[in-house]
Amino acid sequence: MLNFWHNLLRPIYALAPMAGITDSPFRRICKRFGAAVLYSEMASVAALTHRPEKTLELLRATEEESPYIVQLFGVEPKQFADAVKLLTNQTDFQLSTFNFQLISGIDINFGCPVPKVLKQGAGSALFVDVKKSHAVIKAVLDNTDLPVSVKIRAGAKDVDALTWLEAMSDLDISAVMIHGRTLAQGFAGPIDTEMIKNARQVFGGVILANGAINNLAEAKNILEKTEADGLGLARGVLGNPWLFAELNGGVGKPQDLKKIIDLALEHGQMFEEFFAGQHFVEFRKHLGWYLAGRPEAKALKIKLLQTNSLAEVKEILQTGN
Repeated sequence: MLNFWHNLLRPIYALAPMAGITDSPFRRICKRFGAAVLYSEMASVAALTHRPEKTLELLRATEEESPYIVQLFGVEPKQFADAVKLLTNQTDFQLSTFNFQLISGIDINFGCPVPKVLKQGAGSALFVDVKKSHAVIKAVLDNTDLPVSVKIRAGAKDVDALTWLEAMSDLDISAVMIHGRTLAQGFAGPIDTEMIKNARQVFGGVILANGAINNLAEAKNILEKTEADGLGLARGVLGNPWLFAELNGGVGKPQDLKKIIDLALEHGQMFEEFFAGQHFVEFRKHLGWYLAGRPEAKALKIKLLQTNSLAEVKEILQTGN
C-alpha cells in the first residue's frame, strides 16, 4: 500500500481531528482552501466493534477528501484490531452508504483530555499506560496495510512525549501529531515548542506540531521554533478556513462580511445535502464561528444560532428577521 505521507510537499498543513466538527462538509471546505491532509472526527473502536452502522455514518467521506485519515480512540488492543479490520474491509460487513476505499490512513488518539474519554482509559489516559499504548499500536499495524499515525500531547502525568515515542521506536509509525500542551494544561497556555523540536531525536517519521495556532503569525512562529514537517490546525480554522490559504501563500479571511456569509451559506448547503436535512443544529456553531469578531453582526449571529434549517438561515439573512 502506498504511504501517502512520503509524497506530501513540506510544510504539510493538516486539518486536525475535532470531535463533532471535522465532518465531511467541513473537511471539503478546508481542502478547497489548501489543507493537505484531512482527519475524521474521533471514532470509538468499541462502537465500531459492536454496532458499527452509526459510527460509519459519522465517518463517511467523499472522493474530494483524499488523503483522508480515520482517527480512532479506545482502550483494548483487540477492539482496535477488529475496528481496523472492519475499516480496511477485511470483514463481511458492508454498508451501502460507506466507501471503505476512501480511507487513506489510520490514526490513534492518545491525546484527548476530555473527562468522559479519560474515564474510559482512552485518550491521554491510554498515553500514560506506555505498555498498553504499544500493544494498541501493534494491534493496528498487524491488521492493516494502511499507514498508521498517532496523536499525542507533550505529556500526561509522569510520561512525556519523548519518553513515549522512544518506547514506540520499534513500531512502524508513519506520522505523529504532537499537541504541545500537557494533559494538565488542556487547551490553554503556552505550547512546548522545544519538546516538539526534540521529538526528531527519537522519531524518524513525519512530525506535525499542534496547539495554539490561531493565525498566520502563530503558525509561522510555531513551525519555525519546532522545525516540524508541518502543522495540525484545529480551533484556529473554525470560521476561518482561509488560514489554510494564507499558509499556502494566498489571501486570508476577507473583511467583506458578505463574502464570509456567502461561504457560510455554501457550507450550510453542503451540510444539509450530505446529511439529508438531518442534524442541522450541529451546523449552527459554524455560523457563530464564521461571524466571530464582527461586532456589527452580533444581533444577526444571535438569530442565526436559533435556526433549525438552512431555509431559516437564508430568510434571516434576506429579511433581517
